[in-house]
Amino acid sequence: MKHRSERKAVADLYQDLGRRGLIQGSSGNVSLRTQDGMVITPSGGSPEGVRARDMAITTLDGDAWGEATPSSEWPMHAAIYQADPDATCIIHTHADACTALASLGEPLPAFHYMVLQFGGMTVPCAPYVTFGTPELAAHAAETIRGHSACLLANHGMIVHGRDAGQALDRALLLESLCRQYLMARAAGVPRLLTEEEMLAARERFRTYGPRPVQEPD
Repeated sequence: MKHRSERKAVADLYQDLGRRGLIQGSSGNVSLRTQDGMVITPSGGSPEGVRARDMAITTLDGDAWGEATPSSEWPMHAAIYQADPDATCIIHTHADACTALASLGEPLPAFHYMVLQFGGMTVPCAPYVTFGTPELAAHAAETIRGHSACLLANHGMIVHGRDAGQALDRALLLESLCRQYLMARAAGVPRLLTEEEMLAARERFRTYGPRPVQEPD
């Protein structure tokens, strides 16, 4: 079977997102870049009902291989892959907190230093365009440029990573941060970090985490 391992990786990730509540029914999609295009979840699929063999294969120009019909959002995935060579796996969901904030048409601001994990001082929000259209693909690819995630106004969110694990981690983090920000707004006016504070946090991240083990002389 063509792209057997990629099909399984996409199906496993799709099902995991469903179990975690980030995808309900057919309201999201997942893809993985391949040498000749991408493997992507099928149109109308759901995490509970699909298997690896149900995944669709297509070029980045939309030429599908096999019987499965790619997700209607394949142009958005393709546009991001074409714009960012570092994007290997893409997740698009209508996760609750992300979609709620996106419905305000606002970016996720610097209320917390972890926003830096997506590449900038904010997570930007693309303007609303009808789903599955070339116009949405163009807006998403432009808005996410320089970041690993963006919100989609009145729609949801999209993230990418170097592999399925990183893309999942980023999707979970973005949903958590959007939820925290909305909770803070419900309680009052969140204090946003200054650019200086965000730059200091970015510098701190350079030395954050375990150090490599040094081999003895």
